Amino acid sequence: MLDYHVHLWPHEEKANERELHLERLALYCEQASRRGVSEIALTEHFFRFRQGREVVDRFWRDEPNPTLREFIAGYFDHHATADLDAYVQAVCDARAAGLPVVAGLEVDYYPGRMDGVAALLDGYPFDVLLGSVHWLGCWMFDVIGEAIEEAEWESRGVAEAWRQYGEALAELAGTGVADVLAHPDLVKVAGRWPDAGVVREVEERIADAAASSGMAAEISSAGLAKPAHEIYPSANLLRLFAAKGVPVTTASDSHGPWEVADGSALLHRTAVRAGYASLRAFRRRVGADVPIGPEPRVVA
Repeated sequence: MLDYHVHLWPHEEKANERELHLERLALYCEQASRRGVSEIALTEHFFRFRQGREVVDRFWRDEPNPTLREFIAGYFDHHATADLDAYVQAVCDARAAGLPVVAGLEVDYYPGRMDGVAALLDGYPFDVLLGSVHWLGCWMFDVIGEAIEEAEWESRGVAEAWRQYGEALAELAGTGVADVLAHPDLVKVAGRWPDAGVVREVEERIADAAASSGMAAEISSAGLAKPAHEIYPSANLLRLFAAKGVPVTTASDSHGPWEVADGSALLHRTAVRAGYASLRAFRRRVGADVPIGPEPRVVA
């Protein structure tokens, strides 16, 4: 089993580069091992790093809604504080020390700016890049409990939000910047679903985008702790991935060592039930299938 979506800092915390040391990264690997996971990908958010902000800085400046514009500007002010070079060096040092880690990053979709993102990331020895859609324009739809963000569900409508998400994810896949679609149906995070026809339409679009791009897709336990209360992707979307030959990774989307490999046994059963006998691992952006082992025995 793999956990190919691991963050170093909770969202509410500023990145602390003093925590980029071997002993702390070893804690992540120890927790993974206790939960039957043999390799993890450290995949901190692209927007955590100053170098990333220099490429996409102020993509929100054309947002007509000043409230959304100010919210996301403040979000970047809070998050974009770490040094990408220090992060990559720490991960490479951990791997050189024998820890079962690969170097990764979670990269959001920035329309019109992905060439610049790719040019920056090509200069680093990443093993795997996750591609994500966390916002539509400047609407951060996965921020739960903020009145500013919640109001957009009402003004846009749930069906239109789902369609916009499917379009953005397909565009992201088409850029070729990333290797894995992270939490591929994240749009359900707030527990809002349109009618079944719209859901099928969007899921078909997501599956087609993954298949045509050659990307893998992530099976993630993170949705279980959100209002959606289910794994990403849905059972139907996972069936579509399997039918279209889309390889998969497994992931916790953890934001601290205590969450690493969360739900590993459930993810194992989910992948096997969908017909998968292997997971897609990566080295230097090249994927290779590794056989799924027996269901993990989780050690407390």
